[in-house]
Amino acid sequence: MSTISFFSEDIDFELIDESNYISWLQNVVESENKISGELSFVFCDDEYLHKINLQYLNHDTYTDIITFDYTESGVIAGDIFISIDRVKENALLYNKPFKNELSRVIVHGVLHLAGYKDKSEEESTLMRSKEDFYLNLLP
Repeated sequence: MSTISFFSEDIDFELIDESNYISWLQNVVESENKISGELSFVFCDDEYLHKINLQYLNHDTYTDIITFDYTESGVIAGDIFISIDRVKENALLYNKPFKNELSRVIVHGVLHLAGYKDKSEEESTLMRSKEDFYLNLLP
């Protein structure tokens, strides 16, 4: 059973048009020939995500997203933590609207759960291509 949920931790943020995002993400998962399971998106600030990065990944860096993958047998599941601070800063840096950058980070997490990586240049290029493709399908 598919459940896509959005939460906020230590930040005053609410996703606008949650139902559009849910439909869009279910479409992304189906387009990747996967099954949509339990997906939780947690919007937070830099400090909250930094603590998670230190505690679970032993990385002393700020990041825009951390994805915990619980996918099994093609059923996409996971917890995706997104720093709204980083998303806002990256939107300014790349001269993109906040909604566009947020949507890119959201789909980036789902694509990781679908099996895409972004460690090498080749993997990053494919990931960016997939992000662009799915961003164009966002209602």
